[in-house]
Amino acid sequence: MIPLVIIRPQPGCDATLTVARDLRLDAYGFPLFDVAPVAWEAPDPEGVDALLIGSANAVRHAGVQLQLYVGKPTYAVGRATAEVAQQAGLAIAMVGSGGLQAVLKRIDPAHKSLLRLAGRERLELSPPAEAEMVERVTYASNALAMPPELAELLTSPAVVMLHSAEAARHFAAECDRLAVARAHISLAAMGPRIANAAGAGWERLEIAAKPEDTALLALARNMCKSTDGSSAA
Repeated sequence: MIPLVIIRPQPGCDATLTVARDLRLDAYGFPLFDVAPVAWEAPDPEGVDALLIGSANAVRHAGVQLQLYVGKPTYAVGRATAEVAQQAGLAIAMVGSGGLQAVLKRIDPAHKSLLRLAGRERLELSPPAEAEMVERVTYASNALAMPPELAELLTSPAVVMLHSAEAARHFAAECDRLAVARAHISLAAMGPRIANAAGAGWERLEIAAKPEDTALLALARNMCKSTDGSSAA
């Protein structure tokens, strides 16, 4: 079986690693980002109808100011993000499955003032014409150098999971910096934008059926079980 490499930041890396090993995959965790909080100014909660959150880290690193919005309707990009938001006291109005822009198309028309909590690197979104959206950065993902152990592992065929375009660009750059050949590395990307960010020259580059960790892990599992890194039929 081809080894699986997970490079997403903690605690997501360990969470995905645990599930992968439960599936009896030969999985390894090498976080290539360190997530840290960013100081932010909280808007007046009276002027916020609902929150928009595209990452659990936006909640984890928001600090005490998040308490100003306890009970506020919250639109979460996926189930994992929704669970963390709910634990923080936010009221889940919707759990998305196709990215934040898709969520924005389905918000309650009564929620005209949105507060988006996000990371420093984030997608540009277009809110509905009748809504206004304020953005606040609560965390930053700082890139880390590829450790020698990972570089050594990648001298043989492997499948690497990519959860973000930022991760795809950084992983590709680190491979080039350390002269790690792309030709026998297969990539499982969460979406087309992430796949494009990884560039060319890889053994395989495949995209998950849905932009969520469960679908990405299913794709990676099939790729690991095939002999050439391609997804199994």
